[in-house]
Amino acid sequence: MITLWHYLAVAAALFGLGLVGFLTRRNLITMFLSAELMLQGVAINFVAFARFHGNLHGQVFVLFLLAVAACEAGVALALILMLYRRGRSLDVSRWHDLRELGVPAAVDLESLPVVHAEPDPTLTPAGARPVPVAEEPARV
Repeated sequence: MITLWHYLAVAAALFGLGLVGFLTRRNLITMFLSAELMLQGVAINFVAFARFHGNLHGQVFVLFLLAVAACEAGVALALILMLYRRGRSLDVSRWHDLRELGVPAAVDLESLPVVHAEPDPTLTPAGARPVPVAEEPARV
């Protein structure tokens, strides 16, 4: 039989994995997914305690939590996309220029190798080029 402690253990494992992923990774998408993993661990806690107490308050709160998480996902992914277009990197340590004025830049002890962006790919021609046709004189 599955008890409350089983749900709490799964929720704690999800939250712990998300916390470790968020604190150890430098990629924006990985950090975002780790934050979502932590949020799902919290949602499991709410549902487990609501079932344990025999009311629906936890499930209702999780519905609102998931709606807010969906909105947050849209905004966060749009922000990540714009940051990537601006700097061609998803490394968090490269975004020091987004800090407030007067806040000193954080310096990493170890630096990541700089990866040069590849040029945009070009398409090969798919056949013979059309021959330009001389324009016909205008008819009056």
